[in-house]
Amino acid sequence: MRIVFFGSGKFGIPSLQALVREGSPDELVHIFTQPARPAGRRRQLKPTPTARWARDNSIDFTEAANINSPEMLEKVAACKGDLLLVIAFGQKIGNEVIDLHPKGAINVHGSLLPKYRGAAPINWAVINNEEVSGITIITLAERMDAGEILGQAQVALTEDDTAETLGDTLADLAPPLLIETISQIASGTAVYTAQDESLATLAPKLKKQDGFIDWSRSAESICHRIRGLLPWPGAHADFVKAGTGKCSSVTIAGAKVITCPDKREGDLGLLDENLDVICGAGRLRILKLKPAGKGLMDFRDFVNGRAVKPRDMFMGIDKAG
Repeated sequence: MRIVFFGSGKFGIPSLQALVREGSPDELVHIFTQPARPAGRRRQLKPTPTARWARDNSIDFTEAANINSPEMLEKVAACKGDLLLVIAFGQKIGNEVIDLHPKGAINVHGSLLPKYRGAAPINWAVINNEEVSGITIITLAERMDAGEILGQAQVALTEDDTAETLGDTLADLAPPLLIETISQIASGTAVYTAQDESLATLAPKLKKQDGFIDWSRSAESICHRIRGLLPWPGAHADFVKAGTGKCSSVTIAGAKVITCPDKREGDLGLLDENLDVICGAGRLRILKLKPAGKGLMDFRDFVNGRAVKPRDMFMGIDKAG
């Protein structure tokens, strides 16, 4: 079966590798991905992870700013694909594109649908401290992630999982189920199951402001958010020295919850005698952080370098600012 692939992020790369593995009966005929975009301080053009993989593996690919344009529609049609496979592409795909493929279009989604429909299912699973997550293979539908289910696989989350580590786990979980599903589609034995709309929840796209820490939340909730916001947008706060009022921005990259009496005994964000942060409920012990313009470091090194003391504090950033 001839397969056309739409994808941009690294999430789809293990599946691409499975498709080109020696002995596969399917043929990956072309890849469409997002255009290279400026990145870093020098704003140099950076191709997508999918584009880099395609180049490294000598697979034909096209960078498409608008996959539904007449030019791209013509290019997709020229591929004469049987099946369209979409993984982390980043554009809405019109019916004209889908209809070019006799076997339809399928998507690998990073959640156990109908839970967490949307752009950031992996992040929200960690933020909400889910016990399990997984991948779902669905047909493309007019409404986002609302297509029929062809298969699912699940995995347990650990207390150390971040959005990045869970994403890597789910990316590696997908290929066996994907290859099996493609085989079933080719043979006409695939089972298409409608989602239960009453169980649908949303996983909206993250914004930078979602990373601004609200210290009135419980320490447990903040800890989950820190893990769920890695690597982007990150959990941000302003560190303020008590004596001087000097302020500097940091990204908190690792923390754990410290149990303590319910009585708060101090202002939100204040560092107590153990240099733990006072939260709306409980306290947060910071393990790793990244000062603005610096590399990731252990909190102990930050404490030594900034002469951090009790009554210094981490302040939330004004979301309106």
